[in-house]
Amino acid sequence: MPVSLTPNAIPAINGGDVDSKPLVQVVDVRPVGGSGGQERHRLLLSDGASSQHAMLATQLNDLVKSGRVRTGSVVQLIDYICSVVQNRKIIVVLNMETIIPDCEIIGNPKMYPETNAAAQKVLPNINTGNVQRFSNDNLNGRNPVQTAQNFQSAVQPPPRANAVQNMQSFRPTVQPPYQPPPNYRNRGPIMKNEAPARIIPIAALNPYQGRWAIKARVTAKGDLRRYNNARGDGKVFSFDLLDSDGGEIRVTCFNAVVDRFYDIIEVGKVYLISKGSLKPAQKNFNHLKNEWEIFLEATSTVDVCPEEDASIPQQQFSFRPISDIENAENNSIIDVIGVVVSINPSVPILRKNGMETQRRNLNLKDGSGRTVELTLWGEFCNREGQKVQEMIDSGIFPVLAVKAGKVSDFSGKSIGTISSTQLFINLDIPEACSLRSWFDFGGKDAASLSISREIMSGGSKNEIRKTVSQIKEEGLGRSDKPDWITVKATVSFIKTDTFCYTACPLMIGDRQCNKKVTRAGNTRWLCDRCNQEFEECDYRYLLQVQIQDHTGLTWVTAFQESGEEILGFSAKELFMLKQQDDERFAETVRSKLFYQFLFRLKIKVETYGDEQRVKITVVKADKVNYSSESQYMLDLISKVS
Repeated sequence: MPVSLTPNAIPAINGGDVDSKPLVQVVDVRPVGGSGGQERHRLLLSDGASSQHAMLATQLNDLVKSGRVRTGSVVQLIDYICSVVQNRKIIVVLNMETIIPDCEIIGNPKMYPETNAAAQKVLPNINTGNVQRFSNDNLNGRNPVQTAQNFQSAVQPPPRANAVQNMQSFRPTVQPPYQPPPNYRNRGPIMKNEAPARIIPIAALNPYQGRWAIKARVTAKGDLRRYNNARGDGKVFSFDLLDSDGGEIRVTCFNAVVDRFYDIIEVGKVYLISKGSLKPAQKNFNHLKNEWEIFLEATSTVDVCPEEDASIPQQQFSFRPISDIENAENNSIIDVIGVVVSINPSVPILRKNGMETQRRNLNLKDGSGRTVELTLWGEFCNREGQKVQEMIDSGIFPVLAVKAGKVSDFSGKSIGTISSTQLFINLDIPEACSLRSWFDFGGKDAASLSISREIMSGGSKNEIRKTVSQIKEEGLGRSDKPDWITVKATVSFIKTDTFCYTACPLMIGDRQCNKKVTRAGNTRWLCDRCNQEFEECDYRYLLQVQIQDHTGLTWVTAFQESGEEILGFSAKELFMLKQQDDERFAETVRSKLFYQFLFRLKIKVETYGDEQRVKITVVKADKVNYSSESQYMLDLISKVS
């Protein structure tokens, strides 16, 4: 079938056209590398006479991968813009439709000349031999269209011999200059990039655009942070944006730009933002699903939209069931929603820098059969934490939505708040309503398992049953990664000479230091790691325990939590008892022998000097539940039979 490409489409786009939605042909498609390893695609577009390179927006990659856009395809450009990249023009395609998937190459297209500064160059008049010069000064006080026609006649070649006249020639049509809106008129010439930029979706942003504008809602605003590096002192803050298409991106401001915009930005308001630079997102600190991050500059503009835009949602979530968090990577950022079933009082914590902060723990439960511990830090304890505490005290179990919580794998999996975390109580969204209905109609009493401090790392391997002799026979712990097993065994001996150590009580981030401390005088303790002194230290278990089953015996090490599970006392209580009454202390320890536990063990080879030793650590010690253990043995018998 005959195909008619849009004549002069390439010159028109170079001249500033963004609205004609031309039909062009894809002459070539090639993959190119993008930031963060994401693949991009470069096209060569043709209007039948001229061709020019184009870059495909990443959200259109599927068109190439699925074969809907390939060499020979005729496409219609819907959203596009011509930008200058490294001193040459390139068409950035933001949206397009495939009209004909496969077609022979039309015409004999030639690469369109780079005419970014053509109007500034000296052009010879072939008819007269004189020279004409075109610049922005020639546009002052003139009709823009007439000026463009004069320019076209200046570059039009004169008539030639018949042989030349019979040859098909192409003379590009120069797009008329941009005509500003009325408020720009009678104010002199329009400088480059002075015209208002088009509003585009966040998903279409890329570094190849010269001018852009986005309309989006602020969903989160980070704290103002100060830093010091080799270049001196500075300050920085960031905020997150969400547009009507669901696109998200982080915006960061430094130093003088902070002074301009920090007080203007408010969570929940809609802004029109333009003139910023795009750089690859730092995924260590940026959890949003966008490969780019906006950095505002001195020329950037941020204008609040006075009217509410209902098409832009207030917030966007990607909730994960609590059961999925068991396999989530440490330090990953996630959204989670659950019913608050318990909450602890807020307690003061001394950080390593000597500053005091607040910490509060609560537990979330959902329909996945799991609960997880959420740790609130700082102001979260007194704002949302106090409100939840009052609701729990009055018998109300609120639904809490967590936006951007940080996963920790310390003693199981838990979630903690960070500066960009947001908490929403009883939010009016379908997920919260569904969870509330589930909890009120049976979910409250449904059995659940905590993934915090009860489930150790290693996924399903923590339920692999082994005997004591199999640890040595199978060479467990000698691979690159530790082995996680469960052993049913009896405590046969506990060393009491060094059953605990003096530990640092200070907090480093969201964890206690726990480093061994030494005396600094008669009344104070010193931590070399924190380089601080304090009057009271903590006491933590470092138990050496011998366990045995019907196949053999082995030594294991039990730290704080597992030590308390074995002995039934805190390390500090037992230490004080030993100081006051050594005989009673010895009797207390002996009374804990010959109890049977289900030990969850971590086995790993460690090097001491030049010697390698297999270290077995108790992660969890549960007293044997004979009912469930009998069921386990019956299941084994049924499998054998």
